[in-house]
Amino acid sequence: MTRTGRQPRARRPSSRKDLSGGRGDLAVRIRPLQVPLRRTLARADVLAEMIRAVSANLEPERVADAILARAAEWVPAPSWLVVALDGTGTARLMAARGLTEPIEAAAHAIGGWVIRNGDVFCSADVAADRRIAGADDASAATVAFPLHCRGRTVGALVALDRDAASREPRFAPATLAAMLMALEPGAIALENALRVQQAEALSVTDDLTQLYNSRYLSQVLRRETKRASRSLRPLSVLFIDLDGFKSINDTHGHLYGSRALVEAAGVIRASARETDVVARFGGDEFALILPDTGSDGALAVGERVRDRIAAHRFLRGDGLDIHLTVSVGVATLPDVAESAESLIQAADEAMYWVKDHGKNGVHVAGS
Repeated sequence: MTRTGRQPRARRPSSRKDLSGGRGDLAVRIRPLQVPLRRTLARADVLAEMIRAVSANLEPERVADAILARAAEWVPAPSWLVVALDGTGTARLMAARGLTEPIEAAAHAIGGWVIRNGDVFCSADVAADRRIAGADDASAATVAFPLHCRGRTVGALVALDRDAASREPRFAPATLAAMLMALEPGAIALENALRVQQAEALSVTDDLTQLYNSRYLSQVLRRETKRASRSLRPLSVLFIDLDGFKSINDTHGHLYGSRALVEAAGVIRASARETDVVARFGGDEFALILPDTGSDGALAVGERVRDRIAAHRFLRGDGLDIHLTVSVGVATLPDVAESAESLIQAADEAMYWVKDHGKNGVHVAGS
């Protein structure tokens, strides 16, 4: 017996499933999301969740990751990237998920395009898109959104599929407007976090050499002294003074003296280890904090600094060929000191011991 009558209507996928993904290429998956996504983004709780997520901390990378996490719930794409303008105006990678070579470079280039143009970027196949140079091997569909804050574009959110699409994955104008509005709190939080980070970096950085300044050195030294005392681990300090530096200022002027200081800072920084804190103490004096390092290890670092400064030919780019040396004092906690103040004083006295005994050497306090 054949049954007749109205066939049951196919059940429409829920908006939650639509937002999390589906079959087909990126353009196909986005097409049915227009109305449900617009309704989702119009909800007050969704906006509130975005604000809570991006306001949880002031680290730019975590803010960017929070933006990315919310957007990944709205748009069904497997790969994501957030770039933002840093203090130098460079588009800097802030957060990424699911990126594989070679689409990572293409995603970064797309983010740069969005920031420069302040507009949405849609492409069925990045590899064939003339707007993005050097992406011939990155066959992927993409849609990217500008992060607008206070009337300017501060970053970009890039979503990519790992395959080309049948057509550009576009959003309806009303849906796109809702998306950009939902992203705006994240853009504001991201710019604020970057400003705080830049201000903090400037407050602890020496303007000339870009090493840490003496203020930051004192903060780290106090912190590391307490940690070393609790853990019963050694802590060493190197105090470094450039021998004969005054002659550069007297003979060639302070401009050349400043350039020589910048070169010396680069040599010292390259001679230190990743775990060491390198600072300009003032004038032509530098200091290094060496956590978890005894006197033998600190002596080795001091000798390396001394050898490299002695081998360096200063101001060659200015047509000069100047040789300098350094006097280095080493002090280790708890061998010769028990506090931050006494440790730096012991290193300073050891450095002056070298000055008084011919310069161009390294002396360990208490030896």
